Amino acid sequence: MSVFLIVLLVFALLVVAKTIKIVPQKQVMIIERLGKYHKTAEAGLNIIVPFFDSVRATIDVREQISPIEPQPVISRDNVTMLVDAVIYFVIIDPVRATYEVQNLHWGIEQLTLSALRNVIGSLDLDHTLTSRDTINTQLRAALDVATQQWGVKVVRIELKNINPPDEIKLTMEKQMTAERSRRAVVTTAEGEKSSAILRAEGQKQSKIVSAEGEKASAILAAEGQATARLKVAEAEAQALELITKAVGASGVSTQYLIAKSYLESLSNIASQSEKIVFIPYEASAVMGSLGSLKEMFGKPSSTTTTPPSMRQ
Repeated sequence: MSVFLIVLLVFALLVVAKTIKIVPQKQVMIIERLGKYHKTAEAGLNIIVPFFDSVRATIDVREQISPIEPQPVISRDNVTMLVDAVIYFVIIDPVRATYEVQNLHWGIEQLTLSALRNVIGSLDLDHTLTSRDTINTQLRAALDVATQQWGVKVVRIELKNINPPDEIKLTMEKQMTAERSRRAVVTTAEGEKSSAILRAEGQKQSKIVSAEGEKASAILAAEGQATARLKVAEAEAQALELITKAVGASGVSTQYLIAKSYLESLSNIASQSEKIVFIPYEASAVMGSLGSLKEMFGKPSSTTTTPPSMRQ
């Protein structure tokens, strides 16, 4: 009797275990009844019919990550490189993910490898190395179309490493060194050019300022000379006016100017020559004019003795 009770208790516990199903958060269970899809058990406590209902699969509906190991891929310019990637996807239809594909992760990996070879095969090495974002976008678009019937949404694909052969790496390093050297030369030349332009501009501005200063100085000097000459002319005019008023004869002022200019000319000629002495022929006339001037101003005239060389 006790054995029967024990068997009954064990059977009851087994029935309860098959009847009650607890589903964790962000997971669902595919329930089949007699081998056919029955329902999808959501997170929480679920009751099923024991021995008739069974759990086909437990699906995680969170974003999943599937790495792709390094794979050899040939570019358009026949360069073989090793490429690895990471796929981020979400199961949006657990029923399709269970019944439409035998192995979901393996199928996604194979689709990714096929799309990766197609995309990189249409690009050369340089574009492959510099167009990661473009490649990622094209891969995601290609996988989205293929995995839609599986109830899977590919969120993104990230290329991790693109490793070309060692000889290609060496060539790229040499090219990079040459390019940097060229940029250094160009930068140096541009700096020298800018420096030369700045020096030329500075010299130009300096010459302009100097020329403007010389111009202003010449203008001021000319204005000063003109003013001085004007003052001298005004003084001479006033002197002549005073002489004219004092003597009362217009001819005397003319004789005075002629005598003054004559003496100045003789003085200039004498200063230009140290050995030659000019004795004017009309010296007696000049002396006479000077005597007249002395008489005009009322001064006693002294007896002028004409040198023997001036007598005729």
